[in-house]
Amino acid sequence: MAKSVTSPPNVNLGALLVCPNAKMMAELLPLLTHNIPGVQLHSVKEYPESSFLADFVVNQHPRLCFLDVDTDPERALGLIRELQLLDPSLPIIVLLGQNEPDLILRCLRQGATEFLMQPFTAEELAPVLQRLSQLSPSMNYGSGGRVICVAPAKGACGASTIAANLATRKKTLGANRLLLADLDPLTGTISFLLKLKSNYSILDAMNLATSLDRDLWDGVVSSWNGIDVVLAPENPMDSISELQDPAPVLEFARQLYDVIIVDCAGLFGDWGLALARVATDLLLVTTNELPALQSTQRVLGHLERNRVERSKVRLVVNRYSRDVGLSTDAISTALHTDVFAVIPSDYEAVQKALVEGKPVNSSSAFGKHLSKLARRLAGADETADHETAHKRGKAKGASLAGLFSSLFSRAPS
Repeated sequence: MAKSVTSPPNVNLGALLVCPNAKMMAELLPLLTHNIPGVQLHSVKEYPESSFLADFVVNQHPRLCFLDVDTDPERALGLIRELQLLDPSLPIIVLLGQNEPDLILRCLRQGATEFLMQPFTAEELAPVLQRLSQLSPSMNYGSGGRVICVAPAKGACGASTIAANLATRKKTLGANRLLLADLDPLTGTISFLLKLKSNYSILDAMNLATSLDRDLWDGVVSSWNGIDVVLAPENPMDSISELQDPAPVLEFARQLYDVIIVDCAGLFGDWGLALARVATDLLLVTTNELPALQSTQRVLGHLERNRVERSKVRLVVNRYSRDVGLSTDAISTALHTDVFAVIPSDYEAVQKALVEGKPVNSSSAFGKHLSKLARRLAGADETADHETAHKRGKAKGASLAGLFSSLFSRAPS
């Protein structure tokens, strides 16, 4: 009755998929194998008898169970009870074809842990796996390292500078292994910022995506200050006709690194949306000037229309000055989004680092606030001090917030 799906074995994480619904099975299998690589996935195409279930749980020790409750709710509810008796710690993820509150409540009472509803997507699966990992810290139910995508709301907001310097805070981010990836295939500047040269680029990795292994990967990446770096192509024209989905390469890299920092050209178009969807954290970099904030509003609307989770978006205000543009309070009010971090204007320190091809000095204003950003990304409980004590700035910001609203409230997003 049980049939094992061919997947790379993982002694730490096996999963049982019970799904008599053939359409649901066909939709879910590739999603699970892609987003939980290395898991040993056992699929069962009909509801199993109690004897098989007991034997499987005792001998295979599954760490996850996906259960179709849609095909036969009463039989599935009985299986939830049996699984809970066999292994009370086993997370049971219920699969549903539609939202049925009464059935969901009955599943919860029997011991179900999480729910997935058709159509199944990576965006729906990711927070479920994250919550399970938080419930059982000793288990990694996710698909590898974090992907922190740094994207500008508008050109020249300083996103590449933030991405390159954030990578130098790898210990603060909790990463022993960190990758900095320049995924701006047309105008990538990480090689210029770091004064790096390489014969290979992200396009070479993408062309090898179906056969990538550790040896091939080591030949593509460069090393800089103890950080692995994969660069954009030297000739931007090379990439126009070769642009593909970056997700397979990033999923491979997630198995090698604790944290991947992606420098992204922007979030419009298929390439930008693919990066936004694979990211676990999306740093949207803007300034407090009105043109940049209007672009930020459009980007946020674009992400919402394309069902990119708002919860992963972190708004970063770069080159901030209290004397120019909106205050952080006014920005939050105008964009209906909290400001996650503020990086002050620090021209001299940034330009000195740029000329020398070195990280911005950690004792500079830019360096100190970037360290705060890294700590917040790592989960440090730190209260931001975004100029709340500056009454003059708040009054000015409130006035400018009204101007922002009147200028852009009717602008097409």
